[in-house]
Amino acid sequence: MKEILETILRNLVENPDQIQITETENEKEIVLEVKVAEADMGRVIGRQGKVASSIRTIMKSIAGKEKKKITVEFIG
Repeated sequence: MKEILETILRNLVENPDQIQITETENEKEIVLEVKVAEADMGRVIGRQGKVASSIRTIMKSIAGKEKKKITVEFIG
């Protein structure tokens, strides 16, 4: 999961070296906390949050195949 999210983010941001993803997993839920450079936060969230929403939708569909719930949090 973490690798897929990282691949998506690397294609969006200008500073791919500053991407930090923290993964917390238990039996039924995965929580991914994403930190990017301050200048790239707008690119990741997108206008009215549409890019962030799309990223969450993609990750939820992937997690659904594994019968897990996923939460993606963007930390500023």
